[in-house]
Formats: sequence, structure tokens, C-alpha cells
Amino acid sequence: MNSVGYRRARPILRILSFGVCCWIVAFAASADDSATFPPLPQSDGQVTIAAQEWPRQPGPRTIEVYLRYPGGGLAQVNERTGLMLSLHNWGGTGATGAPDPATLANRYNVVAISVDYVQSGKYEAELGVPYDHGYYQALDALRALYFVWDGLSQAGIPFAKGRVYATGGSGGGNVSLMVNKLAPRTFACIIDICGMPKLSDDVAFNLDGGSRLNAGYSPDPDDPRYLNADAQAIRFVGHPEHSRTMNALGNGCKIVIVHGTTDDACLVSDAREMAANMADAGLDVEPHFIEEADLDGEILKTTGHSLGDRTEIVEKFAGEYLAPDGSDALVRGTPSDLESRDENVRYETVNGTFVISYASGYPVGRFEQRVSNEE
Repeated sequence: MNSVGYRRARPILRILSFGVCCWIVAFAASADDSATFPPLPQSDGQVTIAAQEWPRQPGPRTIEVYLRYPGGGLAQVNERTGLMLSLHNWGGTGATGAPDPATLANRYNVVAISVDYVQSGKYEAELGVPYDHGYYQALDALRALYFVWDGLSQAGIPFAKGRVYATGGSGGGNVSLMVNKLAPRTFACIIDICGMPKLSDDVAFNLDGGSRLNAGYSPDPDDPRYLNADAQAIRFVGHPEHSRTMNALGNGCKIVIVHGTTDDACLVSDAREMAANMADAGLDVEPHFIEEADLDGEILKTTGHSLGDRTEIVEKFAGEYLAPDGSDALVRGTPSDLESRDENVRYETVNGTFVISYASGYPVGRFEQRVSNEE
């Protein structure tokens, strides 16, 4: 076998000024918000929990979390049971377009967790709210992960804290990649199945000749749908500097990428770039780019976006890493971000820093913007 805490955060806006420059600290956690999560259900089910405020639609917000236990019940969780996110596609809910969570729970002895993160369900760019494309969605998924982690801990139920995994298809593949970026000390393995590697100009601004996806952003700074360079950078999963930051933080996750070479939604050129940047940064990336010769008609059916049977794709390309008894099973041997209670996860961008705070156990994201104070 390979070794590789509760307050709800309420976003606020604070401005700190000093010296020649200042930091605008946006979406920080309020220290006096002490709402708690509900208890875990005793059997497979659905739970509503509080989530971080989303700036594009301010106010209290909740997300739906779907749980599948091994054997169907909380009583079946034991010291060898891990946790695994199984995340839906762009436009989906629950586990739509994701590997089947019930199969994952029983096959790999994990609590399988699906999440209706921000903008789950049908997305229409013409409604004027751009698609999040992984950032707040990943914060939601990580909060759901913490909900289960903390619920088991509070109930005194032992589980395998080093066996934390994530997978998803398409948009869920993107969020799987992003949870590993925002919680770089947590996952032992993730499986990205034809996910979006970055929020490219092509996808953001619906340019001709590339991806068929349209995230509904504008390049015009005066447009409320404006996409700035910082927001675009944090959503670049294989950002070279961010990948080096992940490595420096101790990311030991096996990053399995399964991507079709004729994908017209999530372009393979972007996936190749991501994989190369990750490898150059020293991350443990294992890419599988599916060619016509790889198709078997059962598990792998097309080199396009759908690929095939996404549940069995997980088994084919990562089963040996997820099997609890396998000689190649991946188990993280160091404390996770959920245990750190720190603010060490920081990604620099052109105008500031994205900080993912684990001071409360669950993640709270904020952006600290550098602005000149010289006049």
C-alpha cells in the first residue's frame, strides 16, 4: 500500500490600508458565524448544508449533498472506509454524467459524495450570469467533503482519513481537478474524465473555431460579466506557477487524466498542456489520451467527449489505486487540508492572491488584491 474541525463562513468585504500599497481582502470569513451542519443520515440519502456566499448572487446559500455508503448504511463505515467525491457534469445534478456513486461506494469501500454545487442544473449563458467554471463549485464540493469528514469524526466513527479521492465527468472532471488544486494536501488520487482543464478565452467568450462550450463571460471591463485575469488564472488547473505551488505544499495526489483526442467540448490540446505543466512542476500526473485504437466498444466507445462507461473508466484506469486491499492502493500519509486549520494555500495571480482558508476546517476562499496607494 502506497502512502502518498465548526463555523459557517459568511463572506464580507474588508479593506486594509497601510504604507505604499494596500490589500483588498474580499470574501473573508466572519469570525462570529457559528452555524453548524446537520448530522449524517443513517442510510443513503440527501442532505442540505450551508455554503459560502456566491458574489454573483449575494445572500445565504445552501447546497444539496448526496451520500452513498458502502452497503447502504452509516453502520457499514469502518476504519478502512475512505471518502470519494463523484461530481456531475456541466448542466447536471446529483451524479449525472459522473461515475455511479453506489458502485464506487461498494467497489472501493468509500462514502461516495455527490454535490449540487453552484449553478447545478441547466445553464443558459443568455441569462447573463457567467458559468463559474470550477472555483466556487470546488469550494462547494470540498465543503461537502468536510461535512462528511466532520460528521464521522463527531459521531466517533473511525474511517480512513488517507483514502480521499475524487472523480467526475466533463464539468465534474473539471471540479475534480479543482478540488485537488484548492485542497492540495488532501487527495490521494483523482480521476478526471474529459474535464475542462482551464477557462480558456475560447470557452469564456464563445469564440469561433474551438470548443462548443460557452461560459458567458465578457472581455469588456464595463460589462458585469467581465472576466478579469485573476479569476481566469485560478481556473487554469495546470497554471505553471500554481502547479509549482501545489508541489511545494506537498501535493502527493495521483492525477489520472482520461481524455478523448477528438473531444469538441473540452479540447485535448488544453488537456495535453495541463498534463505537461503538471509534470514539469513535479506533480504525479498520469494522462491517458484515448485514440481510435483504444476503443473496445464497451468501456471506451468513442474518442469524443462522452468517451464511454464512466464508472468502468474509473476501474480501468484507477481501480488499482482505489482498491482498499491492493498492493498499489494509494493512501495519503500526512494530515489533510481539512485538519490543517491554516491559511497556507495561496495562489498568486497578476493582481493579488487567492487564499483558501482552512481556519474553520472547511475551506473559505477569498481574493486579496494588491492596489497601488501612490498618488
